[in-house]
Amino acid sequence: MRIRATVAAVSGALALSAFVVPAAQADNAAPSYKAEASKVLGTSGKTAFSATTDTADLGVTFSNLKIASAVKVGTTNHVSTTVTYTLTHGADYVLNSDDYDNGPLIYKGSADAPDNMLFGDDAATCTATSTTTASCKGLIDIYPADGELLNSDSGTWSAGAVALQYSTDDSSATFGLGSTKVQRYSKLTVNAGPEPVTKGRTITSTGKLSRANWEDNLYHGYTNQPVKLQFRKAGTSTYTTVKTVTSDSTGNVKATATAASDGYWRFSFAGTTTTPAVNATGDYVDVR
Repeated sequence: MRIRATVAAVSGALALSAFVVPAAQADNAAPSYKAEASKVLGTSGKTAFSATTDTADLGVTFSNLKIASAVKVGTTNHVSTTVTYTLTHGADYVLNSDDYDNGPLIYKGSADAPDNMLFGDDAATCTATSTTTASCKGLIDIYPADGELLNSDSGTWSAGAVALQYSTDDSSATFGLGSTKVQRYSKLTVNAGPEPVTKGRTITSTGKLSRANWEDNLYHGYTNQPVKLQFRKAGTSTYTTVKTVTSDSTGNVKATATAASDGYWRFSFAGTTTTPAVNATGDYVDVR
């Protein structure tokens, strides 16, 4: 499910409604937190959607949000990241009641018109720290194989949180509380040879830099990227950069160096905003 939403701010928090009622609610089944959060802040599918502010604000605000600096997402595996924050509420919000839930969210683009929005499967768990505040912990759950992400979604996302009342459809949300990078998982290989090699001869290392494509759930070469050739002498623990090469039109990399001593050769990619850093597993070459 990919969530697209357009929302409007009301006095610091957001009071929101949507036009789609999940089937579970229509059948009077127990509400699903993710379905309700999606209903309030957007709709499933990839069609743009707008919401109006005709629900009452619950009077809940959020602060002190903390989230990982980056979330690395591959092509098929479910990925989750933990979010913590402080919830502040009034007497009308009953913490840990079956009728009230809250949880974190992340969104790509502006709060008023996000390109995409992601939630956790379940509501956050909260522990009261006073009569009006609570310490909360929740997850953001991402399923790339379900079409939740486009390649253009990679990069910086903003974070916030939303509170819900199921019986009334009332809600409050606070945006712009932090940020994280949602990145296309990267892979890097290396094969160094010949092996064994005579001292003073040339060692050639080949490999490929690739990253997840969220639109076809495959890995494709990451082109025109700087990749370092690095060497670690046998018996030591530190890699040293020998030279930097550039990945070609299919993500392949190739570099040569002179054989001086036994050791491990690898490629290293420093990463970008959209793609995390990655090191190939060192390939040992015996020099004689």
